[in-house]
Amino acid sequence: MAAGSGEVLLEVDGGVAIVTLNAPDRRNALTPTMADELIATFDEVDARPEVGALVVRAVGKSFCAGGDIATLTAAGKDPAAPETYDGMGRIYDSFYRLGQVRVPTVAAVRGSAVGAGMNMLLATDLRIVARDARLLCGFLKRGMHPGGGHFVLLSRLIGREAAAAMALFGEEINGSRAVELGLAWESVDDAAVEDRALELAARVAADPELARVAVGNFRKETVTPVSWEIATQFERPSQMWSMRRSAG
Repeated sequence: MAAGSGEVLLEVDGGVAIVTLNAPDRRNALTPTMADELIATFDEVDARPEVGALVVRAVGKSFCAGGDIATLTAAGKDPAAPETYDGMGRIYDSFYRLGQVRVPTVAAVRGSAVGAGMNMLLATDLRIVARDARLLCGFLKRGMHPGGGHFVLLSRLIGREAAAAMALFGEEINGSRAVELGLAWESVDDAAVEDRALELAARVAADPELARVAVGNFRKETVTPVSWEIATQFERPSQMWSMRRSAG
């Protein structure tokens, strides 16, 4: 099914929601309108209790080329203009909202991911990437400071040194290097990316109720690390709930 302009597509298959970025003519670069459609789509996913996982993928040669050039150009003319400020905020909100989706999320990444496109894949719980994918931060190359919490998203996965190399010094990596750095779980042939992502998503989506509880605690314990003692308290009621449910 399509939302709005058709630049964001949603289908649900066997408990897995598949969200497709469908603006290949501009390499899936994000506009405020497309960002709004993404947010509405993620809201719909959360509202469907039969969904137990989400895969984000893209049509065309790029996963996401970042923010749309026209949007960025307008922002450069008067960043404080209310409509411009709001538009950039909606783009930020789209990948932040992805990070808050109530089910486990997987990015299926083919082609290039740049800038805000990197933020999009970094917002997911797991990444499957093509071996020949091109992953680059690209903000400074465009004469822009990174936005949307980019330093946090990147460094929490790959550490300070690698984040500095990519975000400050402009290093570009492929899918194989992404796996070495901990930026992705697996790199596969381009044609196999989506099947592998869907295979993993289907596994956790087999029990949507448990998937939603588990990923909520997973994020609390890992995205903002907590002590072992606190983690035990997070997990105990959820584990007891799952045991009681199974016994019933």
